Amino acid sequence: MNYLQTAPLFQLYGEQAGWPLAEMLHCETIASRSSLHNWHIRPHRHAGLYQILYLHQGRAIVSLEQRRPAIRAPAVVEVPQAYVHGFEFDADCAGYVITITNALLAHLTQRLGPSGAAPHHPMLHRLTAGAHSDSLHEACAQLNAQYAARLPFREAQIEAWLTLLYARLRHHPAHDAPTRQPDRGMQHYARFGELLERAHSRQHAVAWYADTLGLSTTHLNLITRTHAEKTPLQLIHERLALEASRSLIYTSMTISEISDALGFSEPAHFTRFFRKAAGQSPRDFRQRMQSAVSGLEKP
Repeated sequence: MNYLQTAPLFQLYGEQAGWPLAEMLHCETIASRSSLHNWHIRPHRHAGLYQILYLHQGRAIVSLEQRRPAIRAPAVVEVPQAYVHGFEFDADCAGYVITITNALLAHLTQRLGPSGAAPHHPMLHRLTAGAHSDSLHEACAQLNAQYAARLPFREAQIEAWLTLLYARLRHHPAHDAPTRQPDRGMQHYARFGELLERAHSRQHAVAWYADTLGLSTTHLNLITRTHAEKTPLQLIHERLALEASRSLIYTSMTISEISDALGFSEPAHFTRFFRKAAGQSPRDFRQRMQSAVSGLEKP
């Protein structure tokens, strides 16, 4: 069986809608989604997303492509993009699921240096009760609280707790990690994602990405359609839209300054691009998001 071809591709399990604009992380409890699916998350995969599952209570069976190890709390499962995975939880399970974009993952690994490099295959951490598992639980709980509350300095606090969680995982040995190496197509897709993180603001054509990776444009198109069900140009535009939306929300840069920083020849071109991606102008998007944040912060 070709698991990569048969497993459904989700951004969040059971949802076909796109990733929320401007968000680089999603955090929820295990119960919030799994209870809706009878505690059974069928094998699926994600494109451009890295996932951490922290099991604080209970028992689960983890599907990692052809393997199905059983885990008991406390435990952590890390799943890189494009790997087929699923979970069968006992009904008393408790814990958290944290899903982050490759953009945020690249930022984390850059900050932490070589020892913080992301694993290229799923990692299973079987923990023992004690200080280390308690610290991971605290980081997940705080991350979930900050994600849900939308209070002042939300972005900074989310990044702080996520960095702490990720760093603690990198210093803890993993067990029972599958040894299968990613296939060539997945390796090329990962390299494209890394290159896109470095070069998205320079407005390169698809041919430039293909040439830099040593691929033909046809081959690159096949790779991204296989692993993300999108063309390279769609992925390039999504990354630009994400950066633009975050700049509009979290910086005081003018629209002209954002346009220039993202490599657009003039603000009018940027405005047309953003309107097509977000369904509204950059100015309207900024005003709407600022009003939403102001409303949430009122006592």
